[in-house]
Amino acid sequence: MTKPSSSLFLIFFVALSFNFFHSNSSEFNLEDLSWLSEMDQEVNMVQNQHASRRRCDFTSGEWVFDQSYPLYDSSCPYLTTAVTCKLNGRPDSDYEKWRWMPHGCSIPRFDALDFLGRMRRKRIMLVGDSIMRNQWESLVCLVHSVIPTARRTVTYNGPSMAFHALVMKLKIPTSGTRTSTLTVMLTPKMKCLLQDYEMSIEFSWAPLLVELKKGFGGKRILHLDLIEENAKYWRGVDVLVFDSAHWWTHSDKSSWDLTMEGNTVFRNSNPMVAYEKGLFTWAKWVDLNLDPRKTRVIFRSMSPRHNRGNGWKCFNQKEPLGSASQPHVPEQLLVLQGVLRRMRFPVYLQDITAMSALRRDGHPSVYARAMGEENKQHLKDYSSDCSHWCLPGVPDIWNEMFSALL
Repeated sequence: MTKPSSSLFLIFFVALSFNFFHSNSSEFNLEDLSWLSEMDQEVNMVQNQHASRRRCDFTSGEWVFDQSYPLYDSSCPYLTTAVTCKLNGRPDSDYEKWRWMPHGCSIPRFDALDFLGRMRRKRIMLVGDSIMRNQWESLVCLVHSVIPTARRTVTYNGPSMAFHALVMKLKIPTSGTRTSTLTVMLTPKMKCLLQDYEMSIEFSWAPLLVELKKGFGGKRILHLDLIEENAKYWRGVDVLVFDSAHWWTHSDKSSWDLTMEGNTVFRNSNPMVAYEKGLFTWAKWVDLNLDPRKTRVIFRSMSPRHNRGNGWKCFNQKEPLGSASQPHVPEQLLVLQGVLRRMRFPVYLQDITAMSALRRDGHPSVYARAMGEENKQHLKDYSSDCSHWCLPGVPDIWNEMFSALL
């Protein structure tokens, strides 16, 4: 048998080398777009209607009971009284132990050290209403236990508040008076603990996104085309998470008295028309002011309320509902999807509406305040909160999804 000539080996080697270096070169040139990795194709991005890559549909699944939950307890110092249902006297605790399991895939369990390592030197900001504050408290409690007390703090700036994982540097002396950073083989956990995090998890109050101001005769005027007074706090943030729905459709009382667009004042505006206009103002700001190579934007869909029957639909509920064969799609979600489709900026829609609609057991109900034994004898005398969520609880699962999206 004739042996291959050395020239054939040379050609083969050169071809392999070209392939290898060409691949690495392409990867290097795309480093600036590291936020837009292949993982992004697996999330629900409404602009991308032609993705052929297999995606994990987080919205379709079921709640499964998991004794290894919750991931923290209600003694977390960053929880407000209104969501610490167990401390307020709620007698059951199974609502803390349900985990969302999508069909055909899984959501990774939240790993605080891994999350902090990936978010090193970044700012995360959650923007919206009190339910977004609910989610902010959850996220802070998910990470706080792995950060030494002396290295974490909360600061305030106007309508914004920020949880900081402070600078942590480890240095060793070398010759003379100079020092150098210690570089030795460490376990992943040790590396996270010794890294200089310089990261923050922030919340910015903007329930309507656009500006609500006092005007004529003390009237509350919603300016559908103004946003900068709120948006100035969003600049320079690496990861922005938005929500806006509940204040547009308050059933008990309107969130505003008048709406205004330019110099035109409207006394009776359709809430969904106003919502769409407000979202377009937000979308225009994002398109004009943010760079997708530097900032990731996620819009979380509306959190469902179980407040029929004057808020008592969620009272004394102890387990999730079964899967809905045809889940109701709120009009707000349809409006939001329509706005996102028309944007240039790649905004990711985190749809938690249908999955959370099954969790009527997860609300504070009457346990949004401290409830002594005497108070428990007169529960019907108290209002029932079926909008916000007990913590630990449902928003922890939203944050596990959020971490997976990142």
